[in-house]
Amino acid sequence: MKTILIIEDELQTRHNLATILEMEGFRAVTAANGRLGIEAACRDHPDLILCDVTMPDLDGHGVVKELRAASATANIPFIFLTARGERQDLRMGMNLGADDYLVKPVTASELLAAIEARFVREAIRPSGEFKPDFSSPIPLQSLGLTEREAQVLLWVAQGKSNPEIGCILGAAENTVKKHLQNIFEKLGIESRNAATVRALEILGRL
Repeated sequence: MKTILIIEDELQTRHNLATILEMEGFRAVTAANGRLGIEAACRDHPDLILCDVTMPDLDGHGVVKELRAASATANIPFIFLTARGERQDLRMGMNLGADDYLVKPVTASELLAAIEARFVREAIRPSGEFKPDFSSPIPLQSLGLTEREAQVLLWVAQGKSNPEIGCILGAAENTVKKHLQNIFEKLGIESRNAATVRALEILGRL
């Protein structure tokens, strides 16, 4: 059973997230603030961390900085879950070392898809040395994708939802869906997870 640590100061949100995860067979560990979250990460060694950004005492940015600086917690997959959804906030979260950035309100399916994408990435990481390069979508065009389709796939591979990809690329959600349908058809696949695996196979060779 995989353990997921939830660092969230709002009680009801924390409870809801734990319930969703436990219903999916995960072990949920919770922390009510950043400091307690760091203690829990060091104590429980979770398989993944979900963390709010805006919290008293130590915010999510401080949490990810401390965890990435410690060898014992540096490689734990880390997902920000927050209401701060501007493009600059997304970029800042990723630059600080987060693996993903989900914007509230997030549906259970979006949350679980992002978590599964992270675990897919971990599962295909050989000997802990798999380091995909997300700096450019250009290598993904080798799959026969257009420039825009490659951009969409780049963000799908990072666990982004269609609304979030639309926000990042400045496109309508329906346009993103259409690009994703084209990607599935060209790659001969049927799911986002399969698309993620194909993308990481390409990006991990760089």
